[in-house]
Amino acid sequence: MPGKFHVSAAASALAGVLFAGHAVGQQPEPYTGAAVTVVKAAKNCFSDTIAISGVVVPREEILVRPEREGFLVSSVLVEPGDTVTAGQVLARLLPPSAPSGTAATAVPAPSAGVILKVGATVGTLASASAKAEPLFNIIARGEFELAAEMSTKHLPRLSPGQTAKVALVGAGELPGQVRAVASTINAMSQLAQVRIFLGTHSSIRVGAFGRAIIVAGQSCGVAIPLSAVLYGPDGAVVAVVRNERIETRQVTVGLLSEGEAEIREGLTEGEMVVARAGAFVREGDRVRPVVSTGSK
Repeated sequence: MPGKFHVSAAASALAGVLFAGHAVGQQPEPYTGAAVTVVKAAKNCFSDTIAISGVVVPREEILVRPEREGFLVSSVLVEPGDTVTAGQVLARLLPPSAPSGTAATAVPAPSAGVILKVGATVGTLASASAKAEPLFNIIARGEFELAAEMSTKHLPRLSPGQTAKVALVGAGELPGQVRAVASTINAMSQLAQVRIFLGTHSSIRVGAFGRAIIVAGQSCGVAIPLSAVLYGPDGAVVAVVRNERIETRQVTVGLLSEGEAEIREGLTEGEMVVARAGAFVREGDRVRPVVSTGSK
């Protein structure tokens, strides 16, 4: 029995020494928190845009009629799509039963432009009445614009002179400018008419569908990825990392563009925020920030 006691005591002593040695020589690593991807809040500019759609119409359309009644159309000298100058002869008229050699009456273009429609037909009577079909419809100066309608909620943000990008069927993307905003609203649809000037372009066709993006304003400020913003009952919040601790911050979000959000209040340039809202972090949590490779 004494031998067993000595062996057990020695084993216990050895185990104690080994345990003590492990405790002294291999201290457990301190907890550094969960790794979270962060991005730096940076300066950026945002455009306040409004999207509307409509169709191409002439900026100004001129209706050409004869000065007198009862004349026959003897010749038509232009076709739809032709470009004409002011004073250019479009057609010639003769009195009915006019003897051979009678000088024809010329119908001139009152303005330079593009022939939109030809209503004159050789051998028919040309009427000066406003109720009759005109001999010619001219797109004055060859200028076009987009006639569109928009919701009344956007009207306060819209004003003549604002720039726009207009995508037209058959013509691609063209620059435009808001020319006029209607002062009245359609009582049935509650929409207001907007005219966007397009200018002259050989590929533009009347009646073509177009979609315009109007730049109603611009704002420059602090920007972060939209994914970093979490919306809750009390508004928008972001998770800011300060001294490796989570700080939940309420913010005011402004304009949005291409996956980024403008932060108007609650965040300053250079602060680090958790890149993806909804991550499993709470106020005061200790974390190990990992800067996103796309962060500036």
